[in-house]
Amino acid sequence: MTALAQSRLSHWVDTRFDRFAIGLSGLCAVHCVASALFLAFMASVGAALLNPLWHEIGLTFAILFGVVALGRGFLSHGYAAPLFVGSFGLGMMAGAITLPHDGGMETIYTVMGVALLAFGHDLNRRASH
Repeated sequence: MTALAQSRLSHWVDTRFDRFAIGLSGLCAVHCVASALFLAFMASVGAALLNPLWHEIGLTFAILFGVVALGRGFLSHGYAAPLFVGSFGLGMMAGAITLPHDGGMETIYTVMGVALLAFGHDLNRRASH
């Protein structure tokens, strides 16, 4: 390799590394600012989102949509499995509201109930097709 070709290659590599480093520095700055803004936002609205009223409103909507969708599906296709699975999930979600917020059991039962409800809706959708 000639000295001129080696010099051009070296220059090309150096400029690429510099551009990469500049881009990486920019991403780092964006990450730092975005993380600070996200944490500030979550600190300000976190208490509002932990209000039990949100859970009660969400459960009310889940029950309404579940009754309508699963009930109509049962009347349409006649399969009871989606209705039973979805209803059991709704029951787990309703029971989870009665548990204390600390300890994590409320979250575990809520997630299991939501998963069962979603599975019931999926069974309902499949039976309808």
